[in-house]
Amino acid sequence: MAVDKRAVRLGALALVSVVLLSVVGARLWFLQTVQRSSLQARVQLGKTRTQYLVPERGRIFDAQGRILADNRRVLTVTVDRAVIRRLSQRTELFTRLSGLLDTPVEEMERRYNSSQYSQFLPLPLKEDVAEDVVLQIESRSEDYPGVSGDEDYARVYPYAPLASHVIGFLGLILKNQAADYKAQDYLPNESVGQFGVEKSMESVLHGTRGQVVYEVDSANRIVREISRVDPVPGKDVQLTIDLTVQQYTERILATELQAKRTETNVLNMAKNTKFKDPKDGVIKYKFVNENWQYDADGNQYLPYPAPAGSIVIENYLTGQIAAMASYPNFDNRWFTVGLGDKFKILFPETKDPDKSILVNRAIQGQYNLGSTFKPFVAYSGLTAGVITPTSIFQDDGSWKLESVDKAVCDTGVRCEYFNATSSGTGKPSKYGPIMLEDALAVSSDAYFYAVGEKMWEKNKTLLGQDVALFGFGSKTGIDLPYEFTGRIPSTELKQQLIASHVLGKSEAPRMLVGDNVQLAIGQGLLAASPLQLANAYSTLADGGYLDRPQIVKAIYQGGVPDGYPGYADLPNGNLLQSFDQAEVIHQIPLTPSIANPIVKGLTRVIAGPGVDYPSTVHHYTTGELLFRNYPYPSLPIAGKTGTAQGSQSKPWFDSSVFASFSLDPTRPYTVVSYLEKAGYGAKASGPVVKCVMELLGGQIVKDPVTMSDPLNTAVLTPAQAYPDLNNVDCLSSPFDGLKD
Repeated sequence: MAVDKRAVRLGALALVSVVLLSVVGARLWFLQTVQRSSLQARVQLGKTRTQYLVPERGRIFDAQGRILADNRRVLTVTVDRAVIRRLSQRTELFTRLSGLLDTPVEEMERRYNSSQYSQFLPLPLKEDVAEDVVLQIESRSEDYPGVSGDEDYARVYPYAPLASHVIGFLGLILKNQAADYKAQDYLPNESVGQFGVEKSMESVLHGTRGQVVYEVDSANRIVREISRVDPVPGKDVQLTIDLTVQQYTERILATELQAKRTETNVLNMAKNTKFKDPKDGVIKYKFVNENWQYDADGNQYLPYPAPAGSIVIENYLTGQIAAMASYPNFDNRWFTVGLGDKFKILFPETKDPDKSILVNRAIQGQYNLGSTFKPFVAYSGLTAGVITPTSIFQDDGSWKLESVDKAVCDTGVRCEYFNATSSGTGKPSKYGPIMLEDALAVSSDAYFYAVGEKMWEKNKTLLGQDVALFGFGSKTGIDLPYEFTGRIPSTELKQQLIASHVLGKSEAPRMLVGDNVQLAIGQGLLAASPLQLANAYSTLADGGYLDRPQIVKAIYQGGVPDGYPGYADLPNGNLLQSFDQAEVIHQIPLTPSIANPIVKGLTRVIAGPGVDYPSTVHHYTTGELLFRNYPYPSLPIAGKTGTAQGSQSKPWFDSSVFASFSLDPTRPYTVVSYLEKAGYGAKASGPVVKCVMELLGGQIVKDPVTMSDPLNTAVLTPAQAYPDLNNVDCLSSPFDGLKD
C-alpha cells in the first residue's frame, strides 16, 4: 500500500520555516537591541557632513615688530569624495567645474589620485578661489553636488627674501613625517613648517583646528548645523632678528662674495705649477684650470670661487641673534605659489655643496676654523700649565715634533710644520722670540703647533675636552632645525670617518700627535658652524658664560593687533613668555689671569702693534692694517683672522674667517663672518666684519627696510639680486698683502 509522504514533506518545511524565522527574529532582536546604538550612529553619520575649520597660523615678527610672516584669508573649493567615487560621475563633475575654476580636468584627476590628500576628507580642487566663484558654486548645489568653498589661510612673507633662511617656509606633510603628525592629530593635507622658525616653532604657530557638523539630505545638501567648535589660532612669535641689521648683513655678504669672484689677488698662481717638459722643452702646467684668466697686463690669475658664506651677529650677554645671513639666499614666497615642476628648476638637486641653496650655512656649515680657533687652544694651554702668558717661544718659522723619534721622521712621516708663507720673502714667516699675546697678534702657527704637541704629551684627550667647554662638538640648542653638531677630533671620530669612507683606509684608526697639532691651528678633522664659533667668542667676551643662542625673543597670544603698515602693535598684544634673559648652559673657569692675555692678543690683532724680528723687519698683526681706517673709538673691538686651508692645499680654495667681539659691554656684539673659498681671513671676511662693526657703532647709516614688491614668477631664480649698497668704502683696505 502506497504511503502518502506529503504530510512528512510539509512537516519538514514547517520545521525549516520555524528555524529560519527564529534565526531572523534573533537577528532582528540583536540589531534592535545590542547593536542599536552603533547602527543608529552609522545612519546618523550618513546624514551628516563634517567640515574642519583651519586655525589661523601664528604670525612672526622681528625684534622691532615688523611682520615677517603673515596670513591671507583664502577660499579653497573642495568636493566630498563620496560624490566622485565613480569615474563617470567624477569626470562629469570635473568637466563642469573646469572652466569655472580655470583648472584642467587632468589636474583635478591628478589630485584625486595623489597620496598627498587624505582619502577620508573632502578633496581640495583649487586654492585661492574668488569669493564670487564660490558663491556661484554653492548657490547651484544641484549642479555641483558635494562641492563647497572652505575657508583657509595662505602664508605671506611681506619682507621676503630678507631672513628667509631664518623664517623658513611651509609645505605639505611629507611621507616620512606622516606618522608623527598623525599622532599629533594633524590632518594629512595640512601645511606645516618645513624650514627655519616655521618648522622649529610649528607646535607654537599651528593652533588647534575646529569643526562644524552639518545635517545633509540625500542630495548631500546642508539642512542644518548640528554643532560647531571654533578653531584656536596659533600663537605669535617675535624673533631677536633686527631686520635693518639683517638687511645690511645680507647685502654686505653678497657684495663681498661677488667682488672676490673678480679679484686678481691670486696672480701668477701658475708659477707654482709650471714645469718645462723635458721632451720638447715647452713650458707647461701641471694643473689645467679653465677658470684661469688674465688681467689687463697679461698676468695670469685664478679668481676665488667665493660661492657661499654666512654672517652671525650675537649679543654676547644674552645670546640673542641680531642677524643671521646665509648666501646664496632664496625667496620663501616661492613656497606659497604652488611650485610644481618649477621646484627642480629653482632648487635643483646637487651633490656640490657650493651650489646648495636651501641650506642655512650659519648653522649647517661644516668648516675648519683656521686661526680663529687659536684663542681656545690658548685657554687650554694656560689652564693645563703647558704655557704661561709670559713664556718665551722662539719662532723660527716652523715647529719640529719633539715626541716623535727622528728615525721615524726620516721614514717620511711628517714631523715639521711651517708658518704661513711671507708675501715678502716667499718663505715661512719668522717672528723670533714671542709670548702668547704676540702669537695671537701675528698668528704664529709654530707657537700653537708647539702647544698642540705639549697638550698631547700631557694628556692625549685634554685639548679636545677643553675646547668642548666652549660649545665645540655639540649643538648650540638654537631654535632652528637641522643644526650641525660639529666635530672634535678623537679616536672614535676617526674610526667613524674611516668606516663611512670619509677618510681612506690608510688613515690610522686612532688619534695621533699630528692630529692634535693640526687641531691646535683649527685644521684637520675639526669642524664647526659659524654659529658655534660666534657662541664660543661670546663666551670668551662674557667672562666664561656659555649661553644658548636665542632666535626667539617672545611668544604672544595669537591675534596681536596691527600697528603701522608692515608692523604689529606689540605693546597691545598679550605677551605670554619673554626670553630676554640669558639661558646659561654652564660657566667656564675663565679667570682674569687666563682671559686677559688672550683678549689683549685679540685686541692687538685689530689695533697693533706687531713684532720686530729681526730688528730691521716689522711684522704687522694680521688685522692691523685692515683696521687702520676703522673708527676704533666708536666701538672698540677685538678679533681674530683665520684662513681655513682648502681642498688639495690650493690657495684659491682657502676659506676666509673672521671672528670679533665688542669691548664695550653696553653694546655687546659678537660678529663672525665665514666666506667659503674666498682667500685670506683678513682680505675677505675681515672687511665684512669691519663694515658690520661700523654699522653697529653708528658710523654707517642703516638703510630703511621696505616691504617687497610682488614676486615675479616669470623670472625663475631662487631670489632677486640685492640692491647695490650706496657705500662700500668700509670694504677697502690700505694694505694688499695681509694673510691669515
